[in-house]
Amino acid sequence: MILWLWLCWGFPTSAGQPDSELMARYLEEQLLADYSIMEQVARRVPRQAKFLQRLETRPRMSEFNVRSTIISRYAFTTVSCTMVNSGSEAREGVFEMQIPAAAFISNFTMSIGNKTYYGEVTGKEKKNSSDDKARHKKPPSPTDGRENGYETFKASVFIPRKMQARFLLHYEELLQRRLGKYEYTVSIRPQQLVGRLRVEVNILENSGIVSLEVPPLRNSKQKGNGKAEGKERFYLWFCYSWGLNHFSRTGLALLDLFSVVDCQTRIARNGILGDFIIRYDVNRELSVGDVQILNGYFVHYFAPTDLPPLPKNVVFVLDSSASMVGTKLKQTKEALFTILQDLRPEDHFNIIGFSNRIKVWQQDRLVPVTPNNIRDAKKYIHNMSPTGGTNINGALQTGAKLLNDYIAQNDIDARSVSLIIFLTDGRPTVGETQSSKILSNTKDAIRDKFCLFTIGIGNDVDHKLLERMALENCGMTRHFQEDEDAASHLKGFYDEIGTPLLSDIRVDYPAEDVEQVTQNFFPNYFNGSEIIIAGKLIKHTSDKLHVEVTASNSKKYILLKTDVAIDLPSRNDIRGVPGLEDGKGDKNYIERAWSYLTIKELLNSRLKSDDSREKDYLMEKAKSMALAYNFVTPFTVLKMREAGLHSEPPQEEFISPSTDGIGEKLQSLQGHKAPPGLRRQQDKQRIKISKTSADGDPHFVIDFPSSKFSVCFNIDGEPGDILRLVSDHKESGVTVNGQLIGAPAPPNGHKKHRTYFSTITILSNKPERSYLEITPRRIILDDGERLVLSCGRSAVVRSRSLEVSISANSNITVTIRDTISFVILIHRYKKPAPYQRNHLGFYISNSKGLSSDSHGLLGQFLSHEVKLLQESLNTSHQQVGQNQSEALKANPTNTLKVKGRLVPVVWKQRRIYNGQQEIECWFAKNNADKLIDGSYKDYLASHPFDTGTSFGAINSL
Repeated sequence: MILWLWLCWGFPTSAGQPDSELMARYLEEQLLADYSIMEQVARRVPRQAKFLQRLETRPRMSEFNVRSTIISRYAFTTVSCTMVNSGSEAREGVFEMQIPAAAFISNFTMSIGNKTYYGEVTGKEKKNSSDDKARHKKPPSPTDGRENGYETFKASVFIPRKMQARFLLHYEELLQRRLGKYEYTVSIRPQQLVGRLRVEVNILENSGIVSLEVPPLRNSKQKGNGKAEGKERFYLWFCYSWGLNHFSRTGLALLDLFSVVDCQTRIARNGILGDFIIRYDVNRELSVGDVQILNGYFVHYFAPTDLPPLPKNVVFVLDSSASMVGTKLKQTKEALFTILQDLRPEDHFNIIGFSNRIKVWQQDRLVPVTPNNIRDAKKYIHNMSPTGGTNINGALQTGAKLLNDYIAQNDIDARSVSLIIFLTDGRPTVGETQSSKILSNTKDAIRDKFCLFTIGIGNDVDHKLLERMALENCGMTRHFQEDEDAASHLKGFYDEIGTPLLSDIRVDYPAEDVEQVTQNFFPNYFNGSEIIIAGKLIKHTSDKLHVEVTASNSKKYILLKTDVAIDLPSRNDIRGVPGLEDGKGDKNYIERAWSYLTIKELLNSRLKSDDSREKDYLMEKAKSMALAYNFVTPFTVLKMREAGLHSEPPQEEFISPSTDGIGEKLQSLQGHKAPPGLRRQQDKQRIKISKTSADGDPHFVIDFPSSKFSVCFNIDGEPGDILRLVSDHKESGVTVNGQLIGAPAPPNGHKKHRTYFSTITILSNKPERSYLEITPRRIILDDGERLVLSCGRSAVVRSRSLEVSISANSNITVTIRDTISFVILIHRYKKPAPYQRNHLGFYISNSKGLSSDSHGLLGQFLSHEVKLLQESLNTSHQQVGQNQSEALKANPTNTLKVKGRLVPVVWKQRRIYNGQQEIECWFAKNNADKLIDGSYKDYLASHPFDTGTSFGAINSL
């Protein structure tokens, strides 16, 4: 069911429900109309905006597009920006984008005129020179060049006159659940009016979306509450032209401002429009959670609901030093008044105010939540006045002792949650001021008995100190700007941790089935949050993953068990879903989420460590993984490289498949020109294709060069079957699978239907994991970084152990470790007959690197010879010499001897290489009965990435 909603702020949505088809048609027409006026945008600028633009000396931004795809909480975001320099001289163009601080940049590309520059992620070198120290005297701050929770990415280039520059930025993040919602935010601050501005967000969730909301744009004036007032509210509504698709598992929100420059002028003339926000949640229940598995990786989301809250023992430690004077202390008091009102009757609490002196509201105890105690606590907070310095160490020591003594001296509920909420706006100035001493003192005082949550307000806070204190003591940290609505932020942060539902949560998987699992023990689970664990599968022969979750709540201990099927990846395969046409759907989002979590945990572990060797080890490990997944982290940098000259793009017209140009290096992915003197004939000699192949309907050919004859057979499979062509995963690490697609049989034919290879999957796990998924239109390559290549463009892609060479619309050559080579022919038709389908042919050109134990429909014959026998009238068998084979072609009773089996064969002629070469072969009937080991059904794989380690065994990469 599709529900179309028009959200008009301040207007009821129930006034009338438009017909969904009419609405969809209208939106489509509007989008097409807007696209058609793309080149006329500059002429549609209102007069006042034209005046502003005439005053500009910088290049004009003609386009600013953001497209995001969120797949099971993991967000891929692409930002594209085009700037035009219409002046008579070169001008500086600045691309600036605020991205979430938790996100990792994964790619950046610039095109300036006819030159292209691509970002290369490299390791950051240690700098110890005095010049470096001088340049970096000021310590980095999370607020430098950014707003709260955001970092600013900035690229500056000079654009030649009358030319344009295009910037393309990619970043990724794993959305965190807070207050029962996932929040995705896009900063729309192009710094000037834009001719065409568009934001598109696609959400895909297997669990099903239960709520989705898109509030008005939040700009700097509305950070606290996100509300707009008066005329601004009207323009925010008027300028939004967007549709909301709400599916059972897919939601889409679209903000479209590309044809209404006047709307941007009304909101903000400086181009700083604000934040586009989407909040949503998914279906969930009390179970082990949502475990998703794809291509050897898993991610586990655990967020139970409808549980009774645990009682809590909380101590509020509040900064009342002189720097808190004014708005900060006022807003802190307002937030605490509301927080105290939300405490539950089973809770216990106390309050400590600190400056250079430590003031405890109730000495040596925590008090229960009663109306009188809440009233007295509010009076105490109201009378707090700002004065003196900041004794952070003394305040934390007092709070920890107070809570420790209460736990030791009272018969508290064993499953209650104890915590300290600490708030300050400055750095330590009184008592112990050395951060390392404060950290060690705090850790010694808490002794893993409860958690510490820290809050920083303003720009003078020691962020590293607060972050590390929280990390070392199982807590979280938040930072708020001084000019923000601190009261609502404080209340929001408390709401995140104010309702603990479970404690001592442990998630276990069989040690023999998984490896490199992220954090799997959590001291607390708070209502509205989510626990996320990810890892790699290592037991490929298993068809299920056992999961156990143990935890406790206020009434009982909980043990949850289940077995998750791992042989059905189609549930988590999101290829082909609308909104993923740009290739994001081809990324293993589960693997990316695992790498994201792993790197984050390595960074946190390094931050907590005091051992220099351990810190270096964690840094190198995080750096290595960041380089493998192309993430920009504190230990990696993005360096720009010029892509070099570009060759002319190939024509999009259909080209008949052939073997011409196999292995030809026409153009590498980086755009380098082909080496001078490169000839097709040289490449064709370098890669020789054997006759051993599977092509057409499909027709199999096995070439035996030493015997000077070939054997052929057909496999009459069913549409959807996945045939294991080569299986040598255990030895060489290589597996090749081919998936069949169906088509009607030609008229007057003997077959019910035809089948062709629609997809060829090549997997390799040595020396590192990589795989290729090839269709007649595109190639998906994953060797640590995911690439999607078009079959319609010539290119060469190389890695340490893998090379993929594409001859446009003709063939693909895959070379593994220089000892294994496969060639895939592309068969595409401009006007196919009813019984024709675009399909692939698979040829083995070099099998030296495959082991003698290789199997599969083709692989089992690569290291074994077959003998041709003549059957006489007395049924005795005579081995045929090579010079006698020609005389036997007309004999219908010829026999092959294969591994002791006798296989009757007949002589046939076949065409291979797209009909360019005719061969003669001995044909085995009945789906190669007796020729192959077992029957052809034994070679059916469960999915394209099935890597059966031996005949009849099933595994998953």
